[in-house]
Amino acid sequence: MTTVIEVPEAEPGVVAPRSKSKGGGGLGRYIVIRFFLIIPTVFILVTLVFFLMRVIGDPITAAQGGRLPPDVLAQRIHDAGYDRPVLVQYFEYLGQLITGNFGTTITDRRPVVEVLTTFGAATLELSINALIVALAVGIPFGLIAAQHRDKTLDAFLRFFAILCYATPVFFSGLLLKLTFSVWLGWLPVAGRASTRTELTMSSLAAPSGIYWLDAIRSGNFTALGDVVSHAVLPAIALGLLTAGVFLRLVRTNVIGTLGKDYIEAGRSRGVSEFRLVTKHAYKPALIPIITVMGLQIALMLGGAILTETTFEWKGLGYQLVQYLNARDFVAVQGIVVLLAIIVAVTNFIVDIIAALIDPRVRY
Repeated sequence: MTTVIEVPEAEPGVVAPRSKSKGGGGLGRYIVIRFFLIIPTVFILVTLVFFLMRVIGDPITAAQGGRLPPDVLAQRIHDAGYDRPVLVQYFEYLGQLITGNFGTTITDRRPVVEVLTTFGAATLELSINALIVALAVGIPFGLIAAQHRDKTLDAFLRFFAILCYATPVFFSGLLLKLTFSVWLGWLPVAGRASTRTELTMSSLAAPSGIYWLDAIRSGNFTALGDVVSHAVLPAIALGLLTAGVFLRLVRTNVIGTLGKDYIEAGRSRGVSEFRLVTKHAYKPALIPIITVMGLQIALMLGGAILTETTFEWKGLGYQLVQYLNARDFVAVQGIVVLLAIIVAVTNFIVDIIAALIDPRVRY
């Protein structure tokens, strides 16, 4: 005998609950969202830079005012279109940016894109060198400080970290120059390379603009040694600024990880403290470093302006100061916009790396 079980029909207007999708989200969706967030970020930064530059008036008057007769100055302002309404200039500027046109400098009549490509590689090289120093100093010292928690070595390293990110980069740069260039005579005092090496680098076919990379590609190890000797002091001055942050961050997170249950289980099995720190506790401590690295890149680019000026490292920061002194705000605007785009894209890349390492970031 078959038993029939009647299932009551759903009442009108009542929707059956949907089953929750497992996972809560995916990497692809996270990447798309983060990518489209770049657009409003860059748009806001570009808008702020444009109107802040216009507060002081038109760029030609700022750069050439008092140097040209009034009629010639007025004609140049008209030819450049700076006598039109600001909103008209703003929308025209946005249209130029979309096509990759950042304008033309007023002082030396060079396309801003040419300035960015010529000097951008130098700033990129300095940032890479400084990041290497920051990671090489911050991570190992952070592990050592965590391993010797609340001991003399830990206290010394914490003081060192505070000293690193509290000391202005121009002051640390001057101290490094005075010590290693003037007193000891070990390293060059300024510049990216000697004149002979710069001529060699400029004569290469399709140079990247990053001197140590071009020297390695060409197999010129004499030039490589010269480039590295010039890069040491600027990289240390800028890298220590970020190394202090990394050191404190690694120390704090490793100490937190050392209190986890699986670490205690390792201790109970007789695993040495050194192995626990270097093999098991340091990997989770690296995730916060990756997540804050985007912010540190912005800090590093800001520090690069002072570092390049201190060491006469002819990059975007050095040129930015020159154009500021000349009140060439078209060039200043282009450089600042590019730096803003670099920071936004860097933060996007860092977010993706963090999501790949730690899936919890995606949700």
